[in-house]
Amino acid sequence: MSDGGVLDVIGGVLIVLGTLLVLAAAIGLVRLPDVLSRMHAATKPQTTGLLLVAIGTALHLREAADVWMLVLIGAFALITAPVTAHLVGRLAYRTGGVRHDLLHRDDLDPDATDR
Repeated sequence: MSDGGVLDVIGGVLIVLGTLLVLAAAIGLVRLPDVLSRMHAATKPQTTGLLLVAIGTALHLREAADVWMLVLIGAFALITAPVTAHLVGRLAYRTGGVRHDLLHRDDLDPDATDR
């Protein structure tokens, strides 16, 4: 198998793995019980899945313009996902959308004692 064939196989495997992670994130958004758990599912596996798909696609395309576009997509996803998750978490906490019975520790509660 030539170098191009090996890169195509590796790229295909990365695309399938990334797609499975994005699918797991989508299922987590539907199935998880509260905002904080859904926020976790919406950021970590989704961003990792997107990066795997972008890397796999770059291995398939191998042209400089396409690869740089995929690098930008990955960079913007890595920059915006944590900021968005932080803002969603703060908004949910401030508006009472967090289920406190699922929290092991609440650092934002002034009445909470350290365990």
